[in-house]
Order: sequence, then C-alpha cells, then structure tokens
Amino acid sequence: MPASVERAPLSELRERIRGIERPVATLHGVLPSAVAAIDRALPGGGFARGALHEILGAGGDEEDGALAAAFIAGILGRLIAKENGIVLWCLPHPDLYGPGLAAQGLDPGRVVLAETPRDAKILWAMEEGLRAPGIAAVVGEIGALPMVASRRLQLAAERSGITALLLRRWRDGGQAARERALPNAAVTRWRIAALPSRRPRGEPGVGRPQWRVELLRCRGGAPACWEVEGADATGHVSLAAALADRPAGPVATEKLRRAG
Repeated sequence: MPASVERAPLSELRERIRGIERPVATLHGVLPSAVAAIDRALPGGGFARGALHEILGAGGDEEDGALAAAFIAGILGRLIAKENGIVLWCLPHPDLYGPGLAAQGLDPGRVVLAETPRDAKILWAMEEGLRAPGIAAVVGEIGALPMVASRRLQLAAERSGITALLLRRWRDGGQAARERALPNAAVTRWRIAALPSRRPRGEPGVGRPQWRVELLRCRGGAPACWEVEGADATGHVSLAAALADRPAGPVATEKLRRAG
C-alpha cells in the first residue's frame, strides 16, 4: 500500500483534533486592537468576539473600576463601529459616567443600563442578554464569580456570537484576594493600571493618560505586558511614545502568573 494512503487517516485525525482544539477566537472572528504588539499576543490576531473576557484594575482601582471601565469602553467603541446593536451594561450602582465612555470612543446612546445590587442577578442578566437579539456586547460589574456561572456565560457567548466582558470590582480586600486566586472560564484576563501621564515637551496642561496593560491569562496564548497611551475618541490605544519605535522589553511569565 502506498505510503500516502497509509498516512491519510492520520492526517485526517490531526485535522479533526485541530478543529476541536481551535481557539475560541476563530469561531466568531476577532477585533484587532490596532496595536500590532498586542494583536500578536492574541490567538487569531485580536480580541476574540463571541467570547467571555475578564478585566480588573490594580490597587485602589479594583474598587471603583474606572480604568477597567475605560479599557472596556475602548473595546466596545471599536466593536460598535463595526456592527449594529447596543451594549447591555449590568451594574450594581448607577456610577457609570457617560462623558467618560464617549471620551473612550463608546457612544453612551448605544448603552442600556441594567441595575441590580446582587452579583447573582447581574450574572443572570448578562446570560439573558447573550440570548437577546439586537445586542452587540454585554458587560457585567461583579465581585464574586462562581466557576459554573463563568462557564455558562462563555458557552452562551459562543452560541450567540455576542461578546461578554466582566468588570471585576471588589470593595472588600479579603474577597479580592480570594477571587483573584480562583480560576474561571474567561478566554482572557486583563489588568489595567495607571502610569504617570506624558505630555510633549514645552506644552502646558496634562498629557495623554498612560496605562499599563497586562494580559494575565489567555487561552491559547501567553501572558504579556505593554505600556500604552489611553484610548482616544475612536476607541484606539497606542504604544507609549517611548516604545512605539522599538519592541517592549520581555516580561517574566511566571511573575505575571503570580501577580494574577
């Protein structure tokens, strides 16, 4: 029997395995960040659509979630620009700032708020939103995230093609420490921290915000870290000027895993 015929069943089996193991990013496409260094670190070359993503702040921002919300707004601004639909934003307190969303590229007129004080009800509202027509993305601000609930959200996002984002907020240090250590089914986990702003030499005023963007966990990828300038009115971030013309220095993977 020719060797090519003998190898055929094995090659077909490998293709089937690759299909089963393919990254979630290939199911519904990706949303590029316009920063090549970030896109290269993500399977498929961008932010996976139709998947669950987790975003948290650092230090005091773990409580108010301001930078994490800004990061999410930039993502959603780019997403809404590419497709019709609204954003369902589920939150425990009415503290979302419309002009702040607009500054990151997300039109507040495309955002519908669902307010409830309990994490369990926010998770329920998110799952219902992932089944509803006319919704482009769902956001939930939560503290506690059971593994079962995260799996349900990920599966619902995969089925519908609607992107789901979790903004983690903790008002209790003990809960924050516990929740940071727990696994969940999110495809990616990000941490956003503020850095001192930079402004052009000789110009007055406050410079453009600088962020430290850490990819703490990525299914099918590896942890990484970048210094970027905060999103503009188009929803795009960019590498900080000091890094724009050179690659960012390597970041110790093990260090990021411990930090996450």
